[in-house]
Amino acid sequence: MAKQTIGIPRGTRDFLPNEMIGRNFIFNIIRSTFEQFGYLPIETPSMENLSTLMGKYGEEGDRLVFKVLNSGDFTPDIDLNESPTKIASRICEKGLRYDLTVPFARFVVQHQNELTFPFKRYQMQPVWRADRPQKGRYREFYQCDADIIGSNSLLNEVELIHMIDTVFQKLNMEVCVLFNNRKILSGIAQYIGYEDKIVDITVAIDKMEKIGLVKVCEELQEKGIEMSAIEKLKPILLLEGDNHTKINTLKEILKGIPEGEKGIEECISILSYIEDEHLTPHCEVNLDLTLARGLNYYTGSIFEVKSKQIPIGSITGGGRYDNLTGIFGLDNMSGVGISFGVERIFDIWRELNQNQTIQSPVTIFFVNFGVKEERYCLQALNLLRKNGIGAEIYPEAVKLQKQIKYADSKQIPFVVLAGEDEMTQQKFTVKDMKAHTQMSVSLDELLNLGKIK
Repeated sequence: MAKQTIGIPRGTRDFLPNEMIGRNFIFNIIRSTFEQFGYLPIETPSMENLSTLMGKYGEEGDRLVFKVLNSGDFTPDIDLNESPTKIASRICEKGLRYDLTVPFARFVVQHQNELTFPFKRYQMQPVWRADRPQKGRYREFYQCDADIIGSNSLLNEVELIHMIDTVFQKLNMEVCVLFNNRKILSGIAQYIGYEDKIVDITVAIDKMEKIGLVKVCEELQEKGIEMSAIEKLKPILLLEGDNHTKINTLKEILKGIPEGEKGIEECISILSYIEDEHLTPHCEVNLDLTLARGLNYYTGSIFEVKSKQIPIGSITGGGRYDNLTGIFGLDNMSGVGISFGVERIFDIWRELNQNQTIQSPVTIFFVNFGVKEERYCLQALNLLRKNGIGAEIYPEAVKLQKQIKYADSKQIPFVVLAGEDEMTQQKFTVKDMKAHTQMSVSLDELLNLGKIK
């Protein structure tokens, strides 16, 4: 039999133990922050009905939904002249979730009688997108979402910004929170005379950072927007200055356009709270009028977070959605949420901490000298574990050098040796792998040593 070529699908990754320790460190910080702010955990299935997913993300987003073939041994009647979309609808009823927000909206409607509103939830699960893999962009990746639904208060947006600040302060990462408001974008569309083209406008300007202003303008022209309107739009997209300067300019531009004025009021309110409460030096907040968040369901505040240290794209994003649950039959249920992109956060954290030693979950390693020594060490090993101290013993009595090398490769700080002399004295010899020192300790002293580390 020929050898099989092994590998994994493009856009997916394996993670080695040291990488998983780092990822779990990040997951634990995000989870503890969510719970600190009062959010409760839920989970939803990896697959959703396509009817739940499709039509919620816009034309471009819908194309990136992974569709799952119907199970069963059958061949449906397919007309090969039909469009790929129609063929897919015949053979696929389910899809891998594209994000956690739309499944959450479905969850809220389905379980509305079991929830207390406003409902604050967090969810940390993988999502899938049939995207073109590149640096920082994967086909399978984790999102860590926090949403509050059933409340219109802008205090919720303020809380989310503070949660972003808290997470990145704990990770010792410097970030910039970019924010905008879809009502402002709607007002701008009305200002240039193309209110009916709001989706095309937001999809195009959301690509500003990736493709530049010239390409954005070309895409807008392709969507039927005249050059005279694009020329009115350009100065807004290129607007510079601090947050208050931008807002004052917008007030003049959008004067008399109620939707735009409402968006400006919301931005002013959020900024006033943030300025009163003071964020940490790790986090700054900037109004960015090119931020559009291409997803169709956003209706108010929108956010993206960028690293100030490593250029990699958005590492957190989110916004306000006023009636996403209405699609599933539950009207007047406004929500707002954010999503931490763990894959990119991990890539940045790893680059910033290249020289940092990742602490092993095991503190004490017992060398195996033989059957009698095993039994002597196992009593201590079990006591350490019962006291919450990570400990392990080599499974075989092989050469000492091999066992020490094993412990060193796992960055275990203490190696315990127990031979004939130690058993006679009811002691243990401990090698400190970092300090390169050695000491003789009792079982109680060994236990205290494990607790310290």
